[in-house]
Amino acid sequence: MSARALMFQGTGSDVGKSLVVAGLARALHLRGLKVLPFKPQNMSNNAAVTADGGEIGRAQALQARAAGVAPSVHMNPVLLKPQSEVGAQIVVQGRVYGKAKAADYQVLKPELMGFVQESFARLKAEADIVLVEGAGSAAEVNLRENDIANMGFARAFDVPIILIGDIDRGGVIASLAGTKAVLDANDAGMIVGFLVNKFRGDPALFAGGMTKIAEITGWQALGLIPFFAEARALPAEDALALDAVRAEKRGAALKIAVPILPHIANFDDLDPLDAEPAIELVRVRPGQALPGDAALMILPGSKATLSDLKALREAGFDIDIAAHLRRGGMLLGLCGGYQMLGRVLHDPDGIEGPPGTAQGLGLLDVETTLSSEKRLEPARGTTFDGAPFSGYEMHMGVTDGPDCVRTFATLETGTPEGAMSADGRVIATYVHGLFADDRQRAAWLARFAAGAPQIAYEASVDEILDRLAAHLVAHVDIDTMLTLSR
Repeated sequence: MSARALMFQGTGSDVGKSLVVAGLARALHLRGLKVLPFKPQNMSNNAAVTADGGEIGRAQALQARAAGVAPSVHMNPVLLKPQSEVGAQIVVQGRVYGKAKAADYQVLKPELMGFVQESFARLKAEADIVLVEGAGSAAEVNLRENDIANMGFARAFDVPIILIGDIDRGGVIASLAGTKAVLDANDAGMIVGFLVNKFRGDPALFAGGMTKIAEITGWQALGLIPFFAEARALPAEDALALDAVRAEKRGAALKIAVPILPHIANFDDLDPLDAEPAIELVRVRPGQALPGDAALMILPGSKATLSDLKALREAGFDIDIAAHLRRGGMLLGLCGGYQMLGRVLHDPDGIEGPPGTAQGLGLLDVETTLSSEKRLEPARGTTFDGAPFSGYEMHMGVTDGPDCVRTFATLETGTPEGAMSADGRVIATYVHGLFADDRQRAAWLARFAAGAPQIAYEASVDEILDRLAAHLVAHVDIDTMLTLSR
């Protein structure tokens, strides 16, 4: 028997679609239902490696975790990974399919709809209910033709929609009513209810607002969801999360500085550090200086390494990094950050843009050649200091050179991994997810005499998902929502 399905679209980006789906997935999983998440098309450089050897958006991996199932490439059959302001790498069912500029991608959508259909059918055959997440705004009527992410998907597969508005940004009545006003009548007819998310204050003060929205739109009010502050501690997919205001940490034993470059990827690598009470993680945008009192700097992953290397130099971060090393600080390069640390980066096939070669920062005696082959697999082993780790690799390119003799880690297969400078203060690795492993975080804290970890990171993520589920159960009419699914 085919599963029921329900789709969650938003009045805009970052209204909380991903977290609402994750919380509902956990709530329904706790009821004993087999829940599978699905996002037909996603745009994100924060991705996760799946059990079936591909990659999907980080949010769908979190939703799968909430649902108590392993992530699959079919949960996010089309993933766009931006490489420039107008172009992106296209990943289809977990594998690189090609790259396209925005205008060319619009023409490609009908071809991709077949993959979306196949993946959605697979999930429906395995689940009790499929929770579908839309992309961006439901009101992007300029992109409606050939749409596979929002109304085009819902109409093609007859999936009813719950529309989510964000009251925290203001104008939620207008954004929900305005969405109804600009939509084609048949598209608007797919919406069966709405949620208002991120409410602060006395809910009684917005009771009239909920009634007014229902009157204007004809959609059923399904819940006013109070702001859930703990969501900040869950792995984020949208780079907008990088600009979130964070509470000041008083008495942190270790300061870590991270330059935030335009095409940062897999930035959830930083989340466990940010969650650790002993660590003050400082994210620095171009136009600001990297702090001089940081003991460790981290160059994170990038979806456009050569472009971000150029941006790093233009921001003057290379000067700050050199000063940091002169003061005796330590530097860690992750994936794309690893590639930037070498002498040279070659892109002979134009993987990231026009074919060419760029000079790296020259802080490690290695060089990298980008290639079309993408390495996507779990990574386990032991780092140079004897600490075990569990993470994953997700990169294009091969790095080699004299400093690779001093390996950062040895994989459980016996393969050497990463590189270090002769003085041990510049370290690089292709392994993502290192700091989510409590054993690795303990090793890094010990390296800076910053004490022991005060959290069990993976367990804390599940605890927050449980509390998010309880939060939604208390404020959303889930039973009615289920009756609206089909």
